[in-house]
Amino acid sequence: MTVSFDLLAMQMLTGIALGAIYALLAIGLSLIFGMLTVVNFAHGAFFMVGAMLGVYFFTITGNFWFSLLLVPIITGSIGLLAERFLVRPLYGRGIDYPLLLTFGLSYVMIEAMRVIFGVEGIPSSTPELLRGSVDLGFGGFPLYRLFLIVMTGAIILALWLFLERTRFGLIIRAGSRDPEIVKILGVDVAKVWLIVFGIGTAIAGLSGILASPTRSVNPEMGVSILAESFVVTVVGGMGSLMGAVVAGLLVGVVYSLTSLFAPAFAELSIFVLMAVVLLFRPQGFFGKAGLMS
Repeated sequence: MTVSFDLLAMQMLTGIALGAIYALLAIGLSLIFGMLTVVNFAHGAFFMVGAMLGVYFFTITGNFWFSLLLVPIITGSIGLLAERFLVRPLYGRGIDYPLLLTFGLSYVMIEAMRVIFGVEGIPSSTPELLRGSVDLGFGGFPLYRLFLIVMTGAIILALWLFLERTRFGLIIRAGSRDPEIVKILGVDVAKVWLIVFGIGTAIAGLSGILASPTRSVNPEMGVSILAESFVVTVVGGMGSLMGAVVAGLLVGVVYSLTSLFAPAFAELSIFVLMAVVLLFRPQGFFGKAGLMS
């Protein structure tokens, strides 16, 4: 099979756009795990809720930017309530307890969306301002996918500045390494955990609305992407934000290129990638050995 440079470049950029969504989801997962040591199985459900609410608000208001602002606030607020009243009582009981709880919470959220919006979901569309394509020299690339890449880069930069340049970011980074020392220094760790869980779920909701114009929006959409986001998190290293970004982009490109050369193996390719990485580096690219123990 002969592939032109233009087609290869287009497919690579498509993979980066897909990887941007994976990276955002994995950042939320890694942030929560790195600080709280909670494997959040409801993360895909928060992604789905963000997509469905985003499309709903966009439909009734006609303002995509308003939805883009409102959705992470709503999903983050749901995350705050979930951490405070459901997850927090399970701290110290082992990693299995919050894992099972969030697994059950995901099904509650899915059923709630089915009741509210129906099983078929909601038709989604691209905002009028972001329709069409841009000539990049090797072909026309969809404007919305380009916006998706730029928006993801801006969110990652903002999160990095927050974690690296603010006092609260310093507390989060210190708490992820040694929460006991942070407690001794007089910091209310429970409040920090609450805010971190809220930020993680807000990012999941934001990634949902950003992804909505590129995929079918229905109550089950979070199930498959949850597995893919865990692949990204494991490949990048549990708890590593840098790993989430690098692995997200890599997984997106691998999936996109496999779709070009062997479409039947596209879904399988990312799991093969995970297996290969774990064979040579069990903790992932940027993860720490023994973090799950």
